[in-house]
Amino acid sequence: MKKWYQQIILLALFIIFLLSGCLMVKYALNLPFRATNDALHKNDAFINLDFLIPSCTHINEQMTIREVLEIRVGQKATPFEKMLLAFSQLFPSKYRYLADLFLFFFWSFVFMTFIRVFTFMGYGRAIRVSLLLGGISYYFMPDFSVGRFDDIVFIILPILIIVLRAYLRQKKKRKIFVSENRFPATR
Repeated sequence: MKKWYQQIILLALFIIFLLSGCLMVKYALNLPFRATNDALHKNDAFINLDFLIPSCTHINEQMTIREVLEIRVGQKATPFEKMLLAFSQLFPSKYRYLADLFLFFFWSFVFMTFIRVFTFMGYGRAIRVSLLLGGISYYFMPDFSVGRFDDIVFIILPILIIVLRAYLRQKKKRKIFVSENRFPATR
């Protein structure tokens, strides 16, 4: 079996896994909230849906988990996020973006240090992986600028670097393979 067949099979399995996960989540979000939560309480489940219940909100029998989740997510920010937003608006936007950049590089440096100390990974791969992990950490941490644009940029930029590196490496391998086959060694 050739290698590209294996890659296609793995990619197809990965896509099937993602699609089945999406369908399962879609099914779970369309379940009625109260009946599901009551069933979880009745069975003494390890996790129940109490943490999704928004304060001062009545949940009737027909509401789905998706609707309750939308109400919960649609609520205003926490007091910490409000304080951080008020504090960050005191500074000009270019300084906030500079602080975001420093925060991103701080997390990348932390991951780079951890990777280089505890693994045998080379510097190039360690930098790419640490930039990606720094971007993911930055996405989930509170930052100084409002919105998700900067969060997404700090995730997409390392992914583009990784894809570009993989493309250049494949291109170099093809070039070497073609040059080796062009002039076979004669003995």
